[in-house]
Amino acid sequence: MSSVVLITGAATGIGNLTARALAAAGHTVYASMRDVRGRNAARAEELLALGRREGHDLRVVELDVQSEASAEAAVATVLDEAGRLDTVVHNAGHLYVGYVEAFTPEDIQRLLDINVLGIQRVNRAALPHLRSRRSGTLVYVGSTTSVVVPPFLGPYVASKSAADALAQVTAYEVGQLGIETTVVMPGPFTQGTEHFPNADRANDDERTRAYAALDPLVARNEQATEGLFPPGVDAHPRAVAEEIVRVLALPAGTRPFRTVVDFSRAGVEEVNEVLRRAQEDFVTRLGFGELLHVRTAPAPEAPQGFLD
Repeated sequence: MSSVVLITGAATGIGNLTARALAAAGHTVYASMRDVRGRNAARAEELLALGRREGHDLRVVELDVQSEASAEAAVATVLDEAGRLDTVVHNAGHLYVGYVEAFTPEDIQRLLDINVLGIQRVNRAALPHLRSRRSGTLVYVGSTTSVVVPPFLGPYVASKSAADALAQVTAYEVGQLGIETTVVMPGPFTQGTEHFPNADRANDDERTRAYAALDPLVARNEQATEGLFPPGVDAHPRAVAEEIVRVLALPAGTRPFRTVVDFSRAGVEEVNEVLRRAQEDFVTRLGFGELLHVRTAPAPEAPQGFLD
């Protein structure tokens, strides 16, 4: 079933690939990005041209996740043009690489503003409409780093862990209003995105120099990551886009709460299963077991567990 989808951070990488894949699957896609008429004008036009050429309903909308007004305006545009919004794909994010001590509090505050508060701004813009319809899906592009915690990405890992927790607790609440949640957890990718090339470094150069003995480890980070991939495997982020297409094609009420796309064989699925059982047991013993199920409008008597 086709739906109206808003994707954040769709100028490049996973967001861009997901916009293309969902549009090809027949969805009405709003690929959002910052500065549509400026630095991202060429990327916006490329997506629009693809839609025209292939006959896909692929549109572009301005959205800066660091601005509440921008998030509200983007959602308003979708509702005005399409008449509804079914799915939000939270993909916008930024990467920091370096030594934790060398990142100033302002550095980390900026990253949290993009990777965590950006999600909250977009959810607050979109959820009133989804709540009014008692349906919809929130898809979060998370990260396996929140489980395996790689070195030299401290602020990024902290932001993805915070975003994951926010998604989980939000899911308890919105699930009672018929809104499903899926957290897609990509593993590392060294091609197909601008994540590493566009990554920021710590601003405190003096503190960075204090860790100079570790510089060779940081320098071979991407090479070390590539060494985790099995020989002959095409570890490309298009696999994440394909997984999002698969999840949204599932019938309402059957979408998984978590799904992992990881070519590094980090064992995240096993950890997720242990955490799922512990979380389910804890919430049930609290007496809040009903929060573990999405309350779907057509069949409230047989809800689907979002932790499945």
